[in-house]
Amino acid sequence: MFFGLTIEKLLVIGVIAAMVIGPERLPRYAESLARLTTQFREFLRNAKTRVRDEMGDDFDDVDWRTLDPRQYDPRRIVREALLDDAPVPTVRAAQVGAAIEATSPPPPPGAMRAFTPDEPPPFDGEAT
Repeated sequence: MFFGLTIEKLLVIGVIAAMVIGPERLPRYAESLARLTTQFREFLRNAKTRVRDEMGDDFDDVDWRTLDPRQYDPRRIVREALLDDAPVPTVRAAQVGAAIEATSPPPPPGAMRAFTPDEPPPFDGEAT
């Protein structure tokens, strides 16, 4: 099958094209289609050669089937993303940070720290 078209469908399309184009112009159109197909194959062959030349030895190591866009099912991608382990938190929450801050040494300069609700946030007058 070619892009979901069967032989029967191609035959029906060919018969309709022959009736629309007419017997006088059909040979010219068939020749143009053959020339276009040949040019397209040559273009693909040249593109593959250029990619092989630019990638070098890594070209043979690539599993091209994994790059096929037809294999990507959005439902599967979402399902796998939801089933992944939750990321490890890297920033402490404000409530936990305040409790830890009372028992831990002061953070190094530039480190994040928790603020209390009555404390004004830092302000950099040169940044605005």
